[in-house]
Amino acid sequence: METHYTNIYTGSFIIAQRIQSNLEDIGIEPILKDDYKIGLRAVLVTDYPRLIEVFVHNDELEKAVPVVENTLAELKA
Repeated sequence: METHYTNIYTGSFIIAQRIQSNLEDIGIEPILKDDYKIGLRAVLVTDYPRLIEVFVHNDELEKAVPVVENTLAELKA
C-alpha cells in the first residue's frame, strides 16, 4: 500500500503538540497519531510512555523537517 505521508517525529505528547503548532505556523497541517492501547490500562500505565507520531504530506516534507529539527534543538537548550 502506497502512502503519501511520512512520519517526522515519534515521542512525547507535549513535544508533538509543540511541533504541530510550529508546523501550523508555517501553513503545514500535520497528522498526529496516538497508538495508545486500551489494554495497557490493566498494567501500570506509568510504565508505558504515551508515544505520539507526527506525519506530514510528502509534498511538505522538505519544509517540515527543519521545523522539527529546530523545535527539538530549542527544547534541548
